Amino acid sequence: MTNKYDQVRIKSVQCISPDGLHQMVYKDWGDINNPNVVLCVHGVTRVSDDFDVLARELAPHFRVICPDIVGRGRSDCLTTPQHYQIEQYVCDIVTLLARVNAEKLFFVGTSMGGLIGSVLASLPASPIKKLVINDIGPVLNASAFERIAQYIGQPTRFATFDEAAQYTRNISASFGEHTEEQWSKLSKDVLCQDKDGMWKRNYDMNLAVSMLAFNADMLKAMQTMMWATYDAISCPTLLLRGVESDLLSAETAQQMTQRGPKAKLVEFEQVGHAPTLVHDGQIAVVKEFLLSGDEPESTSNF
Repeated sequence: MTNKYDQVRIKSVQCISPDGLHQMVYKDWGDINNPNVVLCVHGVTRVSDDFDVLARELAPHFRVICPDIVGRGRSDCLTTPQHYQIEQYVCDIVTLLARVNAEKLFFVGTSMGGLIGSVLASLPASPIKKLVINDIGPVLNASAFERIAQYIGQPTRFATFDEAAQYTRNISASFGEHTEEQWSKLSKDVLCQDKDGMWKRNYDMNLAVSMLAFNADMLKAMQTMMWATYDAISCPTLLLRGVESDLLSAETAQQMTQRGPKAKLVEFEQVGHAPTLVHDGQIAVVKEFLLSGDEPESTSNF
């Protein structure tokens, strides 16, 4: 018998950018009348499907909204690559929130999604009641940033799904150990076939344009801005980190527990960038934080 919380609705909302209008597609889980909404936002080359396992677990308690950020998955692409910026993504999320009309909003953001959530949570009168930041912070490791930017723009195509899935698995090795079934889904979620039947990654290759334009001085300026953003957050915040992460350093994570919202830090062993939130232990940490009425305070390791 099908569990009602396994059912998902695929919807879209019209957003605006300097290029004009575009559609952002999102997955809508749980009771549509539930006033408690969890918004889950993925990483730079990932998609809404990343949160399927987490959404099913949260759906009995929350309405769960998982968008494909513009340029990814089912959503439209932008005409101008330079418009793939955090500011644009935040504007799109605000448009989505107007459609969802959440009374109480909780935010879970992985990597890029964590930056989007941080910016939104820092704004005056932000609707976010609790924030989960998954393996990202104000200080980004320059070599890791360059590594990600380089592979994002490589126009790789594969004759078979198995070849494409193996490539995806190789570049995602930092996710840590997963079952074959989990790896298959993690790959399938971000792959699609082009008009020639070749397999490719399901995002706009032009996402790399803005990232490749960054230099050391620009990264440093962004870090100053992002610390100011983080310090302006006042809602209870949970920070997740892979112990082997090359993007969020242990030093930066510790600083994030001491300033701004003074996030509760939970680190996962044998995981790099970034925890996928498909493992029971990772899901349990997020679920407990979202359902708890207590302010976060201690640091723990899993």
